[in-house]
Amino acid sequence: MILSLSLVIAVLTGISIFLSAKLLGAEAPPRLEDDKSREVLHETVLGLREALADASNNFKIEKLDFNKEKEKLEQSALYLSDKLEEESKARKKILSQKKSGEVRLGHIAEKLAPFLEDFTYNPENATFLGQPIDYIVFEDDEIVFVEIKSGNAKLSAKQKHIKELIQNKLVSWKEVRID
Repeated sequence: MILSLSLVIAVLTGISIFLSAKLLGAEAPPRLEDDKSREVLHETVLGLREALADASNNFKIEKLDFNKEKEKLEQSALYLSDKLEEESKARKKILSQKKSGEVRLGHIAEKLAPFLEDFTYNPENATFLGQPIDYIVFEDDEIVFVEIKSGNAKLSAKQKHIKELIQNKLVSWKEVRID
């Protein structure tokens, strides 16, 4: 819209300058047969100048409206950006609190596990380690490494490695004597 108004203004300006030069005798005096033709040409130039002024005013008004709308949109975008950042921070905080709560709950569950129905070993035979494996259970016929998980918790990389070592029977006994 602004581009088309600029084009109209440029064309009207060009025509106005050309006709003014012709009327004012910038080059050769106009060769009009009579005063009537000269008057019509003069009215045409005045009409073009008026149309040019109107188009220029309309352009200025539309430019102001455009700039106001642009400013409103920029302010709105800035407001929405700030709100998005606030929401993102709030969600991160909530997620952090949730994870922290889950970890605390997991630690509690680890300590209570030997006393729950799902723990199939005698609690008196379970020794709590905590890291990297939660319990070692010393049964009469086997030694069992027990890792307690709750919810969607998964084994850490270190815990997976220990599990593989045990499954591949790469567990050994060492006696260290201190005199």
